[in-house]
Amino acid sequence: MSRAEKHAASQPLGQLLAHGAQVLAASAIENPRREARLLLAYALGKSPEQMLAASPRDDVPAEPFLSYLARRAAHEPMAFITRSKGFWTLDLAVSPATLIPRGDSETVLACLLDYCPDVQAALSVLDMGTGTGCLLLAALAEYQKAWGIGVDINPEAAILAAHNARRCGMAQRAFFLAGRWDDALKGQRFDVLLSNPPYIPTSDLAELMPEVRLHEPLTALDGGEDGMEAYRFLCGRLPDLLSPQGVAIFEIGIHQSRDLRHVAAEHGLEIVEIRPDLGGVPRAAVLRVRTDAIT
Repeated sequence: MSRAEKHAASQPLGQLLAHGAQVLAASAIENPRREARLLLAYALGKSPEQMLAASPRDDVPAEPFLSYLARRAAHEPMAFITRSKGFWTLDLAVSPATLIPRGDSETVLACLLDYCPDVQAALSVLDMGTGTGCLLLAALAEYQKAWGIGVDINPEAAILAAHNARRCGMAQRAFFLAGRWDDALKGQRFDVLLSNPPYIPTSDLAELMPEVRLHEPLTALDGGEDGMEAYRFLCGRLPDLLSPQGVAIFEIGIHQSRDLRHVAAEHGLEIVEIRPDLGGVPRAAVLRVRTDAIT
């Protein structure tokens, strides 16, 4: 290998970091230096602490960092490059077959812990539109005697969720199916129903940030003309899916609280609470079947 080839293959850490930040800034990536540091740490297999301890003059391999950098500059989500994402207390594998778990969705888990405070309860949990399995697996991490089923219309998502169950040591308590909503459940009732369904109005999809619009599955986002299509179906099924004292917790989109209240009322449900996320946006709706509607 010539000297020029050796220089191309390895460069000073500080030089690569500065180049990465410049490239990402030119692509309008927020926090470009932080993102470049995360990419370089992943490429080098270093922890954040090891990165801080490293000298900017240390020669390090330029690849695969430069390849990762090009992908991030094209607005591919960081999680798809690193192939993992932290959620609640878990580290989950991700892929373009599913939405990337987001911190806002943790509001659903906070509600669950408040409305089902006995963490020793042997709850049965159904997660509709499970994706990575993040909601179900996070719930089972808190309720060690609980078990659950996650359903997703995309078989690749169900396979990924099952992989995450094994990754998190929950394969004996978490089961995943590919299918349309509850078609394969055959009358089973559950103590808890969780769902982060598609809720973005179709006309709004074109306005999503490129990381989402170009890389995440639109079928997991498209909630129909008014964003309420999945909620109408789920609310219609809740009286048959929940046990008598069961609770459902849905993630919701901005400005959907009022519409969901109308849909819930039409199906004999009451909304016990609509809780905001840490940003103050209404994010999780807690529903029960009205006692006068139970037959």
